Amino acid sequence: MFCYQCEQTDRSGAVPGCQTAVGICGKDDTTAGLQDLLLYMLQGVGQYATRARALGITDTAVDDFIMYAAFTTLTNVNFAASRFVPLIAQAAAYRDQLKSAYEQAAGAGAWQPTGPATFVPATTLAELTVQARAHGILDEAVSDDVVGLRALNLYGFKGVCAYAHHAYVLGESSEDVFAALEEHLDFLASNPTSLDDLLARALALGDLNLEVMRLLDAANTGRFGSPEPTQVRISTVAGPAILVSGHDLADLEAVLKATEGTGVNVYTHGELLPANSYPGLKKYPHLIGNYGGAWQDQQAEFAAFPGAILMTSNCIIQPRPEYRARIFTSGPVGWPGVRHLHGDFSQLVQAAKALPACADEPEKTITIGFGRSAVLSVAGDVVNAVKSGALTHFFLIGGCDGAEPGRNYYTDFADGVPDSTAVLTLGCAKYRFNTHEFGDIGGIPRLLDIGQCNDTYSAIQIALALADAFGCGVNDLPLTLVISWFEQKATAVLLTLLALGIKNILIGPRLPAYLTPAVIDVLVETFGLTPIGEANADIAKALAA
Repeated sequence: MFCYQCEQTDRSGAVPGCQTAVGICGKDDTTAGLQDLLLYMLQGVGQYATRARALGITDTAVDDFIMYAAFTTLTNVNFAASRFVPLIAQAAAYRDQLKSAYEQAAGAGAWQPTGPATFVPATTLAELTVQARAHGILDEAVSDDVVGLRALNLYGFKGVCAYAHHAYVLGESSEDVFAALEEHLDFLASNPTSLDDLLARALALGDLNLEVMRLLDAANTGRFGSPEPTQVRISTVAGPAILVSGHDLADLEAVLKATEGTGVNVYTHGELLPANSYPGLKKYPHLIGNYGGAWQDQQAEFAAFPGAILMTSNCIIQPRPEYRARIFTSGPVGWPGVRHLHGDFSQLVQAAKALPACADEPEKTITIGFGRSAVLSVAGDVVNAVKSGALTHFFLIGGCDGAEPGRNYYTDFADGVPDSTAVLTLGCAKYRFNTHEFGDIGGIPRLLDIGQCNDTYSAIQIALALADAFGCGVNDLPLTLVISWFEQKATAVLLTLLALGIKNILIGPRLPAYLTPAVIDVLVETFGLTPIGEANADIAKALAA
């Protein structure tokens, strides 16, 4: 296998990347190869979908499949090789369906297919595994810079698809987004070699992701209301329980409905913590609060949790024997031998009833729910605090957390900023410091938890609104972005920030392995993208700017 799509990738060799039978994330070479082959097949779907759309032929089922299938290939999502065999077959079926419709409409002038549009996948796992060896990310015919920028485009695309899928399952979609996703697949299928074109396409993905995240924001708030400041319990209460992890608010809602009147309590974990601030979800009295922290701590936390566990959307790691029999997956998530649920959570509820109950612990709480509606409702107070000098700077410290060394930087940074500054946070990076005491500035909390990484749109709108209030650009605000990245959703968000022209972002703990020195030089020169250094030095530099 060869994989370097996430931050934890092996960098011990001359060429960075996981190249052994099993990657650091736990993905084996068979699954890695099938994921590469599925992405290659999706490019063929995109080739025909783009040309069919130009003739007025569209198919929402195809676009739904593109988003879902790409989502399954993200880091820590689906490790079950057997699940990819039918996905590859479905990709071929959709491609051939589009091909037939397109050729009938185009007639004699039909486009002559090349590349993935003509590829015929095998039908067995063993044969597909052999085929997959020819369709990985590496390409010896082009430079490392080209390969790296192709990877940036592919991984950014995967992140955009994940966010678009989240919005789609909540009823928000756009034909313009579908068309852009198809076009990007068609672009990748052409084996692009121009560095300028590849960088321009990556930034276009950033623009697209902003629209996708607007749709996701509309989906979340339209279904569940706007997040509001909420004290969330982070200790357990007595009773049988289900722990829901991942990102998927729709699945969480379904679990809450399935457990109404059963006596089973529900807790969130990881990136689902912000769900506790949505009126449409916290109205359920048996949504008790949040248990545990970020995704990388799940093995110890899931082992300690006595009830049933549901992993939604992404961030699963190898289940330990202590809880393997009581963890379930849903949506794009998969692990070999773990029971997968398809919208019916009755098995999950039955398991929770049969398992030991949680203990009644002393109550502990944290405050969350500072989405844009909450923050902008006190925008006048914030502006006045800045103008008076009481509030001197904003730090947005957010992104993905992870287990690799170096992430204590974000704890040190948050704890080290002056008391006259405010910290905004989103994503699971918040778990590095969200139980620390930050106090307030004139009644405005110094720590403002905006929500999931899925809520990046809300953070961007806060920044734009503040810039408007001060009559300046975002880059002129007393604002520093300190971002931790891990996987492909984070890649999509970074591309959005760059596409918006936001500069001087601090990023870490390490830059993506697929970005070559030459590409990094371009990003540094154009956008001021800066690797993190030592926390106190970076704080001092930001405040002196």
